[in-house]
Amino acid sequence: MDDKTQKLSLKREVGLVGAISLIGGTMIGSGIFMSPQTVLYTIGSPGASLVVWACCGVLVILVSFCYAELGTVITESGGEYIYILRTSGPVVAFMLIFSSVLFVRPAGVVGIALSFAQYVVAPFYSDCPPPVLLVKCVAAAAIITLATVNCLNVRFSMSVQVFFMVAKVLALAVIIIGGVVMLIRGHTDNFEDSFENTNLGINPIGIAFYQGLWSYDGWNNLNYVTEELKRPEVNLPRAVVIAISLVTGLYLLVNVSYLTVMTPKELMSSNAVAVTWGNKVLGSWGWIMSVAAALSAFGSLNGTFFSGGRVCFVAAREGHMPGILAMAHVRRLTPSPALIFTTAISLLVLIPGDFQSIVNFFSFTAWFFYAITLSGLLYLKIKKPELPRPYKVPIILPIFVLIAAIFLVLAPIIDNPQIEYLYVTLFIFSGVIIYIPLIHYKLCPGLLTKLTVFLQLFLEVAPAEKNL
Repeated sequence: MDDKTQKLSLKREVGLVGAISLIGGTMIGSGIFMSPQTVLYTIGSPGASLVVWACCGVLVILVSFCYAELGTVITESGGEYIYILRTSGPVVAFMLIFSSVLFVRPAGVVGIALSFAQYVVAPFYSDCPPPVLLVKCVAAAAIITLATVNCLNVRFSMSVQVFFMVAKVLALAVIIIGGVVMLIRGHTDNFEDSFENTNLGINPIGIAFYQGLWSYDGWNNLNYVTEELKRPEVNLPRAVVIAISLVTGLYLLVNVSYLTVMTPKELMSSNAVAVTWGNKVLGSWGWIMSVAAALSAFGSLNGTFFSGGRVCFVAAREGHMPGILAMAHVRRLTPSPALIFTTAISLLVLIPGDFQSIVNFFSFTAWFFYAITLSGLLYLKIKKPELPRPYKVPIILPIFVLIAAIFLVLAPIIDNPQIEYLYVTLFIFSGVIIYIPLIHYKLCPGLLTKLTVFLQLFLEVAPAEKNL
């Protein structure tokens, strides 16, 4: 076993190019093919929707600068979970992991799976919206397929990732080139009076940001694998700037292209924007866009599964999750218990969920914890200035981003209170009720131990070393 463990230790193998494609590959998923119509519908005008997309990009770059400093001060892998654990203590970290494992991760998986399904069935229902049940069945099939792939073979799931990354960028390039051609031909009608009918309420701005930021989700993926990054103090900030600037530029050009080809009304009423765009520009070849968008979502879904196991894993290692979730298959060396668990919860979330509400509650919960993470950075800056910091941001930056995060959490609630936000908040804080007896006092019934032993034998898994 010793020589095996030796081989499994985490090496710093992710260079700058790898880091950029890890961030970019996860960010470009289903969002850019699903969110534009909602952003436009909520904010009301084409000009304002482009401003929202640009602001989302800037906000994400600023947050990731703060994360870059955190990643060079706290050099462990594990993203927000490990930062909150080290700055705010185990109770808040458990609240994060509790809502992450039971809601945020599965909601992310379901949101992407639903958009994949929407694009798969779109060509067969060109005149009317597809049946909800059909979309959900296709989404469930995608989730189960990818869970199986990830449980069976790590290398295969990584080659899947590379293939889909290429498909995504090509799809966006086709949309951008098509839009540029139409602009040169003089299709500029939709950009005249482009700020007319803008909704300037707090709620529309907040919801438009939620939908836009969903498309940028994945910007913090590099912080989950800090231990594997070469020269993190140099490559982490560089990769962040290059990848996010690239994605922001692509997203803006894609939105300009959508608006060049479609009127705002057509865009808002479209179930699958890329398909509507394809039908108008490519004619009978419009189905190609549907395939490309489905491939893009599928690739993003695969990436979400691939990194999802890691958070569960770190938490189980810290004693915040059942031990079984920190185990790996004895021969295939995949974290199959964590993957099976995520799949089961995702399928449960899929039953009642619809895309828009999932995205809104996903963003609400995510930014709640981003705010806590950023206040942790402020705490480290003020209370522990002596810690070695190879990369530093001025203190005004985390303060500004923290205010933006608080606005994003509170805006939709203050302006248009929905009972669902209360449920989500109660759900986050219910983590404390579970933490006290089960984690703090370790009231772990013998039944759980028996169950762990049974599952260990049944799934052929064993406790994994820290470096797996």
